[in-house]
Amino acid sequence: QVQLVESGGGLVQPGGSLRLSCTTSELNLEYYTVAWFRQAPGKEREGVSCISKSDDSTYYADSKGRFTISRDNAENTVYLQMNDLKPEDTAVYYCAADRYEYCSNNEAGMDYWGKGTLVTVSS
Repeated sequence: QVQLVESGGGLVQPGGSLRLSCTTSELNLEYYTVAWFRQAPGKEREGVSCISKSDDSTYYADSKGRFTISRDNAENTVYLQMNDLKPEDTAVYYCAADRYEYCSNNEAGMDYWGKGTLVTVSS
């Protein structure tokens, strides 16, 4: 299976920022809808944000207003800029890609996944 690769996770204090990256050498992400999901310990995986093939962005959970999803086609990378991080943002963050044209917040419909990157927000 095609593997996406996330990076940028780590330990950050509340109110801090991180930028997550999602890339792969196996796909041209320009032609995929790409979404970020997260899973906190003991909780279900939930959608965080999504960027469509046409670069329309969608935000889920409590990410709107704090997080920004974007893509850089020259770098074949999708980013999730996370600002004003809160302890409840602590989770493993996964990126996933889908051939479908639009964002749908449906993890079962995503075709390719990464292994995740851990974000820990704590003082």
